[in-house]
This record gives sequence, C-alpha cells and structure tokens, in this order.
Amino acid sequence: MEQKDTNLKLTFCGGTGVVTGANFLLEGNGKKFLIDCGLEQGTLSADQNNWDAFPYDPKEIDILFITHSHIDHIGLIPKLIHEGFQGRIVSTIPTKDLTEAMLEDTDHLLSHDVLHHLDIIYITENTKKAMEVWDVLDYHQVLNVDHGFQFSYKDSGHILGSGMLEVVYNGKKIVFTGDLGNSPSPLLCDTEKITDADYMIMESVYGDRNHEDRDVRSERLKQIILKNYNNGGVLMIPSFSLERTQELLFELDIFIEKREIPVMPIYLDSPLAITLTKIYKKYEKYLNANVKKIIFSGDDIFNFPGLKVTPDTIDSKAILHTPNPKIIIAGSGMSNGGRIIHHEKNYLPDSRNTLLLIGYQAFGTMGRAIEEGNKTIRIQGMDVKVGAHIEKITGYSGHKDSDHLVEFVADTAKTLKKVFVVMGEPKSSMFLAQKLKDNLGVNALTPAAGDSVILEC
Repeated sequence: MEQKDTNLKLTFCGGTGVVTGANFLLEGNGKKFLIDCGLEQGTLSADQNNWDAFPYDPKEIDILFITHSHIDHIGLIPKLIHEGFQGRIVSTIPTKDLTEAMLEDTDHLLSHDVLHHLDIIYITENTKKAMEVWDVLDYHQVLNVDHGFQFSYKDSGHILGSGMLEVVYNGKKIVFTGDLGNSPSPLLCDTEKITDADYMIMESVYGDRNHEDRDVRSERLKQIILKNYNNGGVLMIPSFSLERTQELLFELDIFIEKREIPVMPIYLDSPLAITLTKIYKKYEKYLNANVKKIIFSGDDIFNFPGLKVTPDTIDSKAILHTPNPKIIIAGSGMSNGGRIIHHEKNYLPDSRNTLLLIGYQAFGTMGRAIEEGNKTIRIQGMDVKVGAHIEKITGYSGHKDSDHLVEFVADTAKTLKKVFVVMGEPKSSMFLAQKLKDNLGVNALTPAAGDSVILEC
C-alpha cells in the first residue's frame, strides 16, 4: 500500500529581505492556506512590486489567516479579492474590526492610482466582500479544517487583537508569529509563551538591536515635552495610527493627571487614529489587567485636558494658526504620507521646534532620511530645511528587540526543528538567525523571496 505524503510545503511569497509585505503560503493534503497578505511599503506608500501577479492562484486558496491588522499584513486583501479569491478569511475578533477601518483608509489613499488599476481594486465593494467571508476566533479557540488541520491563535502582544497562528497537522506544530510585541506593554497583555513548536516563522524587525528601558522611555518623553514647552515650540510626533497612537495617548493622560507636564494644546490630527481609538474602547476586555482597573475606576484613558481631535481637513489646517507651544500627533508614522508631512513642511525649518520619532523608519521613507541626519528633505516637490531638533525614542517600538526575540525562542528551543527568520531587513534577519544558532543551537534560516521548503510532518 502506497504511503500517504504527510509533508507540508511552505512558500515565502513576501516578507523576506524586507520588514513589510508579509505573505506566506502553506499547502498540503489538498489544502492551500495563506498567512497574511500585506503591502510591501518603502519609498512609496505602496511599492510597484505589490502590483505584480501573485505567485499563486487566489482562486485556489482555501483560507487566508490574518495575524494582525497592520497594512503590511492586510493591505493586499482587496487585490486578492479582485483576482478571484473565494475562500474564507480568519482572524481574532478585534482584528476584523480594525482591518475594516484600515482597509477603508487604504481604499481612500490608493484608489486614485489609475496607472496600476488601483481604482478598480481599492474600492468599497472589495472591502465589503472581504468582511462578508470573514470569520473570527477568540484566543485559544480551535478551528478544525478538513484533512486534519487545526488552527488557533495565541496573543502576540503586538497590537490589539494580534495573534500568533498555531497550525497543528499530523502531530506537528507550525507557528507563524506575525509581529511580536514589546512586552510588557502599557496597554496590552504580554506575549504568550510558545513551548512546543516544531517549526517557527518569526519576525526580525529589531533582530540586531535592543530598545531603551520603558522607564527611560517615559522619562525621555516627559523631558522632550517640557523642553519643547519651554522653547515655545511645536512638538511633532509622526505616529502609527494603530497601537502607537493609543499607547501615546495613554501615557500623556498619565502625565497630565499627575501634573508632570503642563496642560497645552495636544492635537490628535488623524481621522484614522480617531476611528481606531474608538475600536480600542469597544474592546477594552482585551487590554491588560492594570488598564482595565484604571478604566473601571472611571478614567477615560484616551482623553484628557488639552486634547483636541481634528477629524476634518479644515480643523487640521487651523492648527497652523494656533499659538505655541503645542503638540501634534499625526500619521503617517514614517512620514511617507498623511497629515504629518504638512506639519513637517511648516515646522521643520524652525529650531525652536522638535520632531520626535517613536517608531521604526523603513528604508527609503522620509522618516528614515530624517533619522539618518539629512539636513534638507523634499516634501511635496519642495526642499525643506531640517532646522528643528530631531529626537528618537526606541522604547516605543511595538516589536520585541533582539534579546527578547531570543528569549521568546528559548522557551521552545528543545522542540524546534527549524526557525525561519523573516520580516526584517537583511542585516537584522541574518544577525538574529546567527544569534539563535549561537545562543540556543537551533537551526535558524533566512529564506529569500520565492523560496519553498518542505516541512516534515
């Protein structure tokens, strides 16, 4: 009798050699599953190679599993739908709501691109179709799929609803980490432990460096705010609308309540961040115990004296005419679009002002150019002098740093056959892979785009 082939094939369709564009294909026993379907983001808000043909037929995909709702993990869902995807989409409960808001914002940003036919891809109809086939799982809830597959999520602690996907097949466990949180987080529960994985596909954004201590981070933020206030300047904070902004609002709320900083105009100048913050309030039960205790005491953790939300364009433009000192929190987090670039154009030349970077700045973005010390940058066709103070706080990253990535893998090092290090710039991924080999003795690999491997099950 011929023996049945129980092995699985894993193809790295995106998310290799770069931080963004997560897209992995797992197939075997007549089934095809995608894990994430994200935009690759660099110089442009959406790079040219996103519009190349998928290296698989979307019509043949049974289920798309989403680890979390950042655009570099969900941004190609409309394209997948447009090209014939007829399967199911699965995520945690908060991820579905967050993704709907994120995709609606992406539709608005990309639908003007007629050259790449994005006007027929990033449309409301495709986002609506995605939501219609979207199923949700709570953490640890098991989804059984035909032919012996089991899927479940553990909390990755990265953003609200983020999950590590565990796939169990023929007695073997494959874990797709998605992005791993910088625990402990002010808002979220800690990243859960993985202790029994046979194969792991893991991120490496900060695979070659470590963050500042959280207490140091908080004190630095406070001192930067006070210095800017005393200078009578404008503090600009390019912030990712999802998670980073909510964490920042929570910290500012604490500063104001404890009277550690003076009350001043603090503008949340991001329609998307305003919408996402409402979703955070909806899913308060997914926040950590300390935050739930604060909320139960009656504190609105995302609102405080001085906070002004500016959802409309006219309100955003009016910020220019309000007196200093003030703080402006606006997207995008890498200064490659959004309202922050208008504020940077207005305020970067003045040495009284400050630009605070609190997130990862991808290669090719304007944020990366500023971070690297460029004294002149180009905004909307104009050369803008960088005269403002440039500050950076790495402790606000939502990703685990190098040492904590190693600690995470250490919990399951004895069971691992292979670790595939992805979702990082080459130097970060290779550094982490070598560190895992040296420190834990695990077989860590850095696959290239398009590589396929056989997982022995």
